[in-house]
Amino acid sequence: MKFSLQFRPAALAALRNYDRSQLSGDVAAGVTVGVVALPLAMAFAIASGLSPQAGIVTAIVGGFLVSAFGGSRVQIGGPAGAFIVIVYGIVERYGVANLLLATMFAGVILFAMGMARLGSLVRFIPVSIVIGFTNGIAVLIALSQVKDFMGLPIDDLPAEFFGKVGAIVRNASAFDPATLGLGVVSLAVVVLWPKTYAASRSRAYHWMSRVPGTIVALAAGTLAVSAGGLDVETIGSKFGGIPQALPAIEFPAFEWATVRLLFAPALTIALLGAIESLLCARVADSLTEDRHDPNQELMGQGVANFVAPLFGGFCVTGTIARTVTSIRSGARSPVAGVVHAGVLLLIVLVAAPLAQDIPLATLSAILLFVAWNMGEWHEFGRLKQFSMNYRVILLATFLLTVVLDLTVAVEVGLVLACLFFVTRISSLTRIEPIDQAEAERRGLPVASVEAYRVVGSLFFGAVSKLEGLLDPQRHIPPLTVLEMSGLINIDTTGLDALESLEALLARRGGRLVLCGLQAQPASLIHRSGFGKRLGERGIQPDLDSVARECCASAGTP
Repeated sequence: MKFSLQFRPAALAALRNYDRSQLSGDVAAGVTVGVVALPLAMAFAIASGLSPQAGIVTAIVGGFLVSAFGGSRVQIGGPAGAFIVIVYGIVERYGVANLLLATMFAGVILFAMGMARLGSLVRFIPVSIVIGFTNGIAVLIALSQVKDFMGLPIDDLPAEFFGKVGAIVRNASAFDPATLGLGVVSLAVVVLWPKTYAASRSRAYHWMSRVPGTIVALAAGTLAVSAGGLDVETIGSKFGGIPQALPAIEFPAFEWATVRLLFAPALTIALLGAIESLLCARVADSLTEDRHDPNQELMGQGVANFVAPLFGGFCVTGTIARTVTSIRSGARSPVAGVVHAGVLLLIVLVAAPLAQDIPLATLSAILLFVAWNMGEWHEFGRLKQFSMNYRVILLATFLLTVVLDLTVAVEVGLVLACLFFVTRISSLTRIEPIDQAEAERRGLPVASVEAYRVVGSLFFGAVSKLEGLLDPQRHIPPLTVLEMSGLINIDTTGLDALESLEALLARRGGRLVLCGLQAQPASLIHRSGFGKRLGERGIQPDLDSVARECCASAGTP
């Protein structure tokens, strides 16, 4: 593991040749994505068991720091739907103060991962695991919104799946018609608004393409409460509104007895944040034909996750929907992300009192829409096109995410992926006898020599292929030759198996010869001292050399 002190935010390179044309695009994009981020930030925070102010603060502080110190030119940072389930569970079990501490610890872990240059390794997580936990999280997000969407009289919704389902089922008959009606209308607006102006060819509708459906639903729901007198639960009735200023910097209170329990939650936040942010950065690269620095991105995310809790914020990561919105609105540099944070701050300073009439049913409708778009549901229909290994990993990760825990799901998914990989690679390893015709053509004395061709990788998962040669009951010839030109890799377990074979042959009066070694197997064999034990006669460049050596010794090994 190599640590690096290089800290080179993408903003430094982006601003080197910055001009006015880029500024206009970045400002337009920043304003657009800032407006889009407002309802999402509040909704994510409320769904996580926090106040709406926590979500806005996270978007402002985290969004600014990700853009200023991250490794992507156009990534927009802030609270994300993927964290809802994790954050809700941490809040319920450890409390808000310990959530903030866990987020700060996660920031340290992320920064250390960037310094250790582990950014590229996160990309190696199999896509089946990513799809599995993403779809699982989407299900849990949707399930967590049923309470506010229907206005169910549930004081504390359990964090675990079966408890949550049970509470919803028990209280389903006590839904509030006004709340459910508003939720359905809000969801319809969010879904149908883009289709309304997309279906029209009139230029009069062109301006509508600039207004997201979430903002229209938010405005309409707020108007129904404030002007229409609709009696539903709002941000004001539940949280008392949103303060008209950023909170003062304050280190979260904690007890040392609970700090040691926060490592697992912090690691979960860090790993999910790393996966989400780097996936988002890759999506941004594909849209802008750019290339992000994954290690710098992790360090930028680390800074954001360490600082945001000091203002009362929580987990920060890259957000795909907001990043794509920013790019399509003209963003070309981190300035767009900074402007997005500034727009949110301006809204808080100027329009915070208006937020008290925002209905929770509308925010729930927005999150239901986010959950639907977040899941890659078509992948379930495509499962039959892929191998059984892929299906097992995806479905196991999905089910474990929903029923148990994201951390357990990813761990099990990775273990399954490793086991299937080992099985697959071991199946490609072959140890086959060289037939008599080829041996005679090569000039090998078949009466005293047994030759085998080894192909693939001789590692811990494939050493069982040598069991036949290691059987002490079999006939031991004077000379056993392993032709290894097709062996690309060997590990210490494979080396140990070869040493055991050589010892068995030596005890029974035989000798082992290896020929055609490639670079990696040859290096390990010589470094371990096994090559010295075999001697010059025991390692030959090819089968022809073995035949010549046998002839030189009159066919006697």
